[in-house]
Amino acid sequence: MSADMTAHTPTIVLVGHGMVGQRFLEALADRGVTERARIVVLCEEPRPAYDRVQLTSYFSGKTPDDLSMVEAGFMEKHGIELYVGDPAESVDREARTVTARSGQVFAYDSLVLATGSYPFVPPVPGKDARGCFVYRTIEDLLAIEEYAKTATTGAVVGGGLLGLEAAGALKGLGLDTHVVEFAPRLMPVQVDEGGGAALLRTIERMGLTVHTGTGTQEVVTADGAVTGMKLSDGSELATDMVVFSAGVRPRDQLARDCGLAVGERGGIAVDELCRTSDPAVFAIGECALASDGRVYGLVAPGYEMAQTAASTIADETVDGFTGADMSTKLKLLGVDVASFGDAHGTAEGCLDVVYSDSRSGVYKKLVISGEGVLLGGVLVGDAEQYGLLRPLTGTVPPVSPEQLVLPAGAGAPVALGPSALPDDAVICSCHNVTKHAIGQCSSLPEVKKCTKAGTGCGSCVKVIEKLLPAAEDKGLCGCFSYTRSELYEIARTLRVTSFAALLDSHGRDEAKGGEGCEVCKPTVGSILASLAPVLGIGGYILDGEQASLQDTNDHFLANMQRNGSYSVVPRIPGGEITPEKLIVIGEVARDFGLYTKITGGQRIDLFGARVDQLPSIWTRLVDAGFESGHAYGKSLRTVKSCVGQTWCRYGVQDSVKTAIQLELRYRGLRSPHKLKSAVSGCARECAEAQSKDFGVIATANGWNLYVGGNGGATPRHADLLAQDLSDAELVRLIDRFLMFYIRTADRLERTSTWLERLEGGLDHLKDVVVHDSLGLCDELEALMAAHVEGYQDEWAQTLDDPDRLRRFVSFVNAPDAPDPSVRFVPERDQIKPDLTILTLGPTITTLEGASS
Repeated sequence: MSADMTAHTPTIVLVGHGMVGQRFLEALADRGVTERARIVVLCEEPRPAYDRVQLTSYFSGKTPDDLSMVEAGFMEKHGIELYVGDPAESVDREARTVTARSGQVFAYDSLVLATGSYPFVPPVPGKDARGCFVYRTIEDLLAIEEYAKTATTGAVVGGGLLGLEAAGALKGLGLDTHVVEFAPRLMPVQVDEGGGAALLRTIERMGLTVHTGTGTQEVVTADGAVTGMKLSDGSELATDMVVFSAGVRPRDQLARDCGLAVGERGGIAVDELCRTSDPAVFAIGECALASDGRVYGLVAPGYEMAQTAASTIADETVDGFTGADMSTKLKLLGVDVASFGDAHGTAEGCLDVVYSDSRSGVYKKLVISGEGVLLGGVLVGDAEQYGLLRPLTGTVPPVSPEQLVLPAGAGAPVALGPSALPDDAVICSCHNVTKHAIGQCSSLPEVKKCTKAGTGCGSCVKVIEKLLPAAEDKGLCGCFSYTRSELYEIARTLRVTSFAALLDSHGRDEAKGGEGCEVCKPTVGSILASLAPVLGIGGYILDGEQASLQDTNDHFLANMQRNGSYSVVPRIPGGEITPEKLIVIGEVARDFGLYTKITGGQRIDLFGARVDQLPSIWTRLVDAGFESGHAYGKSLRTVKSCVGQTWCRYGVQDSVKTAIQLELRYRGLRSPHKLKSAVSGCARECAEAQSKDFGVIATANGWNLYVGGNGGATPRHADLLAQDLSDAELVRLIDRFLMFYIRTADRLERTSTWLERLEGGLDHLKDVVVHDSLGLCDELEALMAAHVEGYQDEWAQTLDDPDRLRRFVSFVNAPDAPDPSVRFVPERDQIKPDLTILTLGPTITTLEGASS
């Protein structure tokens, strides 16, 4: 730009280039200001704006470049002068100049301060010792990562949003991690006492130790390095490093130095147009004290301020910034946490509708007025409805509030979709985008490009997708464009041995380097478990990365029940059991106070175990010769049998022996969905083999094999695949059938649905597994042989390893304490769960109908 042009061109200087600063530049470009003004940006950090909301994803594999908020070529396209690593040092308001650290002086017509905030570090002794860090920038993360290589224990001071992010990072770096929060609960600003309790329980279950209601008095050091902490409750904590994340303060020193008005507690005072006490100077984002007297620490209000300042500078008519919605939805340590509206119920006469399942970490509270208007809410552990509830705030929902918080099965079904929202409902609060605006687009990329909705915190994306026309995308989920069967082939042929490697190499571009989602993680976990013997990776599902991929039940190798207790189901192959083993089961049930039930799968379920009791129960059962029945996994459950020719006068084959052989062969086989089987000793079919995924019926000449059957809600009669098979032929065909199903089925697809979907149906299946039309049979048999050879009982593997046993506690910081929320009441000489499921105001309603 020539000197002549500069002299006649207004100059806008932006101090600070964070997320809000970048949004301001985009707003200027959208209004054509960059075409008629010189834009100078002074950036303190050594890189352009990056996504600070997703900062922790750096530890999941994202690079600093991945986190960049600046589209390639944006600065050059709009002629913006960006100076990184060169912050503003002083402002001369009279001369209207800014001096940078490099010594350069920039004249301005409009100055915009977007200096953000700085981490608050409590003034305690030792806070500057080696091993003390803050958690704010990429440089902070790089320093933490390097220091953690020589540390074993870390402590985070602060249990708010960023504090829990920091704790997750330390945990991911392999450190025993503590969180110290002065308030009586975690995330005290966003969630109430009930939500904090649910969050605490879930986080402790992940292996973190939490200290609430106590502060840091001193950082203990030796030779200048951190060795521990002294807390205000008198306790001491041994730690190798400390991360301070106890809140932030507005960075307003530059404004103070040049005489701009600031708030009593900090923040650059601005009016509704984001102008400071000097009309030529604006302040936006976390450094600004808005006209309503608040400093906003969320990105959405900062974006609104950026839009307001840009419109004012462009001489556009603007309503002004008078305050913002503080609703937020985050995933902290894998836990969904959301709050919206009057989350703490401060309105006079309001009522709370609460669903709380503290054992599973789910807490939902809606705040409603006496007239039924939704005022706000808190969601912990399950925030699926956030995208719909937040836009409904201030209205009377189309269904009762009880229906909005109760889980499926505990209340009437709720069909509350985007159609329930008015056109003026704000779907994306980060960019203030309405339902109507989204409806003008036809795809998610178009929405993001035209409205920027979904490019902020991302919590609105699910609702946006529901508002758009259904797209033909056969991908597994938003992370993978491949189907489950395609991912299986990729992992098998390319010998991909981890979820992270598969996501980075074959995930969608926007998902690479991320953590995956609730759909793809267990799906890939199952694929890797199925292929573990041939890929040469450990088959134990709770080791390393595999543990983070598992569904809830697999996390503790037992089925979670509705009150947070677990059921234990030992394998009883073919339904055959000795009196001695029956006695052991009875003694275990009696000694641990468990509810017992004989199931349709010919085994005995033991209900009501606390998580800390599981290893002790397994020890008794394993010592007696039992092993896991895999009732918790997507794998083989049972192979039922009748008594066969050994006892029955109609039997023509030994069905019990065959059932036992099949169950022991296929036990632990991870598959797209659960597998059930049965063997009947004659055509009278007492074992109901034709309602199973694979069923066997004896004939005078051998065995008939049926496949693709299903009971349950959508029963399907199995199809005859082959008949009059010898024992060896039967096993060989089942091997091929199961491995072909595992190889080609979709996620959570039973064999009945898979067979009906399979192109060519039963005839094609016969061609492949009976006639070997694709030449796959040797490979399918080899895969099964590897599974059989590599099988190990997961209960026994756990009991043999003290490190694996550490996860089986109710409370990490009190491993011997039972969970007081797991309660029972007597019924028919046994027990059943005592459940509290709904609170309306001060009244507690339980499933028993009792109130207190």
